[in-house]
Amino acid sequence: MCSDQPSAQPVGRGAKVRAAVHAATLAELVNKGYAALSVEHVAQRAGVHKTTVYRRWKDRESLLADALAEHMAMDIPVPDTGAIESDLRALARSIVHTFTSPNGQALLAAMFTGAAHLPEIATARRHVFDDRLARAEPVVTRAIQRGELPGGTDPAELLKTLAAPIYLRLLITADPVDETTADQAVRVTLTAARAGVLRTDSQPPL
Repeated sequence: MCSDQPSAQPVGRGAKVRAAVHAATLAELVNKGYAALSVEHVAQRAGVHKTTVYRRWKDRESLLADALAEHMAMDIPVPDTGAIESDLRALARSIVHTFTSPNGQALLAAMFTGAAHLPEIATARRHVFDDRLARAEPVVTRAIQRGELPGGTDPAELLKTLAAPIYLRLLITADPVDETTADQAVRVTLTAARAGVLRTDSQPPL
């Protein structure tokens, strides 16, 4: 009897197992959606026994949360082009490219709709965005040191201002999202930052 479930060769232990299970989890999520995600199918795709999965993750929710957090943390290149405008453009475009891809759409759906009510997913979502902010902070710090942004510019507020119009379109309005969206977000963010409204004291320079 044939099965349409992908088969895989057995994998080793430790980090290789974790990586294989994470990859299988995301593949199942993309192909079938959160509602159809199961530990059994993930294990089969990863080439491990389901008891191997259950030894590491208590259920599909904790498995998905772990896979989402690790995937998003690894998928964040931090640009260093030598100029704040091109750095922010690279960051904004990476958000657009990530979340308009089939994989990104599935990840967004899991984090904000299908599994959004689960504490594990809420924690993973917070971890993902905290990690993204932390990784991108040096972009703002370097710009301040180069004199491109006012001293005291808050990296977290600047990066939230950059991302906000993109996520608004992705999650709420369903308006088209492309590189033009990213570039406009950069222009708005730089205008606000250079005016001093994104400083830690929230006061524009005199």
